[in-house]
Amino acid sequence: MKSVESRETTATAEPYGSTRRAFYLAAVYVLGALMTLAMAIPTALYLLVPPKVRNRSRWIDAGDISQLQPGVPVELSFQENRLDGWKVLTEKKTAWVVKEADNKVVAFGPQCTHLACAYHWEMAQSKFVCPCHGSEFSIDGKVLAGPAARPLDRYLTRIENNRLQIGALRQNLTARADLNRGNAPSQEG
Repeated sequence: MKSVESRETTATAEPYGSTRRAFYLAAVYVLGALMTLAMAIPTALYLLVPPKVRNRSRWIDAGDISQLQPGVPVELSFQENRLDGWKVLTEKKTAWVVKEADNKVVAFGPQCTHLACAYHWEMAQSKFVCPCHGSEFSIDGKVLAGPAARPLDRYLTRIENNRLQIGALRQNLTARADLNRGNAPSQEG
């Protein structure tokens, strides 16, 4: 008779005896739900909420212009920070800067408009020369000779407190006059 009684006591005691197990099971489910929620909220925000538009200035300080001499091109180096995903990259850039007689400043992009080679200023010849393919440009960026079909590209510039601010590089789409008339460009050099 003892075996039947022990079965009855365990059967009646089981709902009361499993409360610890039920508590642990409920605790595991609650903790799992909290962890899922903690991971789901940032994921949902990332996927559903558009990022804030960064209101940053597109002008970069390139230096003091008081030391520049009118009519003498100078190669200036400056650094631009840009956001690549979540990483901020600092890039070194250059521009050929010419101060004009009326204190206006022109900044040219550092690549030749033919095949993007680096050009330099030849003081003795008073012109920009691309050593790769022989393109030549005047001090105002116009094509003098060579395979380049358009003038040098220019940066947007402004002057604030005697400091040069450089903006975006604008591609110069003006073709040489001899190309507009249908003549072949000279291949000197």
